Amino acid sequence: MQILALDTSTAWVSVAVFDGQSAVAIREHAGNASSERILPLVTQVLADAGTPLPALAGIAFGAGPGSFTGVRIACGVVQGLAFGAGLPVFGVPTLGAIAQSAWRTHGVARVLACMDARMHEVYVASYVRNDKGWTRMGDYAVQKPGDLTLADGGVWHGAGDGFATYPELAGRLALASVDSTIVPDAESIAEWAWPHFVAGEGVPAAEAQPLYVRHRVALTTIERAAGLRL
Repeated sequence: MQILALDTSTAWVSVAVFDGQSAVAIREHAGNASSERILPLVTQVLADAGTPLPALAGIAFGAGPGSFTGVRIACGVVQGLAFGAGLPVFGVPTLGAIAQSAWRTHGVARVLACMDARMHEVYVASYVRNDKGWTRMGDYAVQKPGDLTLADGGVWHGAGDGFATYPELAGRLALASVDSTIVPDAESIAEWAWPHFVAGEGVPAAEAQPLYVRHRVALTTIERAAGLRL
């Protein structure tokens, strides 16, 4: 059994084929060219893995939050691929993928995932890992960095580019460690989605939906003039 995973929620585009143990993965910095690069990378990673699309057990994707355009690209591509091959899909929260990457890279099991949301805000979620996987502590949120607090008084580790944009957060929150280089990636998305596909929890392609958290999709003229971005 193998699954395909992809993510276009940030300036990085990544694709992976995962068999439950290891991944064949590709990641590149695409900037605003995600829509142009995602399908060639899918073709390349399937070829590298020696797996035709119809032989897969499903397709996982980074559902958001993240770039509004990026998460819509991922949903559209996944729907097209899954419809054509008759495959189930599963959307993975990008903040959860950040927590998974932090655990795989550093072995940390209590992660405050924080992504730069532009407009002087961050996307955040807190995750705790045990033998059964990850539990999210509270809701996803988009908020001002100065309003960010921890889910409880335990030891927390930070991950995500929100800590690069707002480096003062690590000290203010007294985090045990921070890796601000972590972004959602296809390998972590595949690892998160794998047990769900094994349990038969994949859904039809039409149900591939974005997770926005922030529901504003446009800026005012004044906001654009001020250089703000969604």
